[in-house]
Amino acid sequence: MSMQKNIIDEVFPETLKILSELIKFQTVSGTSNLALIEYCEKKLSKVGASSFRTSDEAKKRFNLFSTVNGKEKVNEGGIILSGHTDVVPASAKEWGSDPFVSTEKNNKVYGRGSCDMKGFIACSLALAPYFASQNLKKPIHFSFTYDEETACQGAPVMIKELKKRNLNCSVCIVGEPTNMKAVQAHKGCYEYSTYFTGLAGHGSAPDKGVNAVEYATRFVNKLLELREELKKREPKNSVFTPPYTTLGIGRIKGGLARNVIADQCVVDWELRPVVPEDGEFVNKTMDAYVKDVLLPKMKKVYPKANIKKETIGEIIGFNKEEESEAINLVCNLTGDNSREVVSFGTEAGLFQEIGISTVVCGPGSVEQAHTIDEYVSFDQLKKCLKMLVDLKEQMSR
Repeated sequence: MSMQKNIIDEVFPETLKILSELIKFQTVSGTSNLALIEYCEKKLSKVGASSFRTSDEAKKRFNLFSTVNGKEKVNEGGIILSGHTDVVPASAKEWGSDPFVSTEKNNKVYGRGSCDMKGFIACSLALAPYFASQNLKKPIHFSFTYDEETACQGAPVMIKELKKRNLNCSVCIVGEPTNMKAVQAHKGCYEYSTYFTGLAGHGSAPDKGVNAVEYATRFVNKLLELREELKKREPKNSVFTPPYTTLGIGRIKGGLARNVIADQCVVDWELRPVVPEDGEFVNKTMDAYVKDVLLPKMKKVYPKANIKKETIGEIIGFNKEEESEAINLVCNLTGDNSREVVSFGTEAGLFQEIGISTVVCGPGSVEQAHTIDEYVSFDQLKKCLKMLVDLKEQMSR
């Protein structure tokens, strides 16, 4: 125990330093994260890690996958430490300090991404030299992805490459903020934008135009009908709260003025399915409603009228397993056997889908994620370091 404490005390200042540097990178979703990826890759290469990158088509946003083999240079199996590099936007006017400058106060680190989830990445990087110096039986892999916050756009690109390379990883720890408790399941998250194109005109002659806002309203009303239907489709023994698939309308934007027939409107909406069949049910129903009901009425007045659905992302759910190597491992490491279920989405289901036993566990509380004056506590960072140090002990046996 004293040796473990000494290691944590030794690497904690470095963890804070790395976290401070990570926060400086303004890796808001949709923007380039290349500088941060280069920073991480350089740190890992110094301890002998082998790495590869994958990217979006524009070569603007990147994933990094690095492997530390330890002294025995074993390539088979291994454990993935997974984190996303992107953060949600932050306005300096609303914060008590610059959101992209790390501020330490009252044993907390403030800054955008400190909790979600650069704290976990900092802990992982701080311990990389320690992992590299040990006689590991299996390698430690570091997986850092782009644009998780916008429907997990980066992870599928990474996972496609992992499958191509036949990397036989046994466990993945996704370090999202869970107060260092093991999370064993979450719902999926499907995100869409539906665009309505009508015909503008004077408000005094509504029949001569096609009001995109009005047709978007009918679309939303249909979605709300389906929301009630989804409650009736609640699976037996659902582990979630609420136990059924939820549907939400996030934004409706359209029109220019009250006396102008709106020719454009967009509806942003989401599903959080308990089972994939619910997603299929909603999409098939809405697609048919658009094709058979809304579009014929719109095109009767204006043949060029249109409704187009854009799929932002469809994050599959993370399913509870009767026996999970990853869950058992993390519960053993943390000494906390409270296996939780959460409502927010992560990349966990994507790793689980390719046969890797997966758990979500990381420092900080999700209640701090995305908030003004986001922070992670020193205590949570130290608990994360302890888990990772103990992980080394498991992998050295």
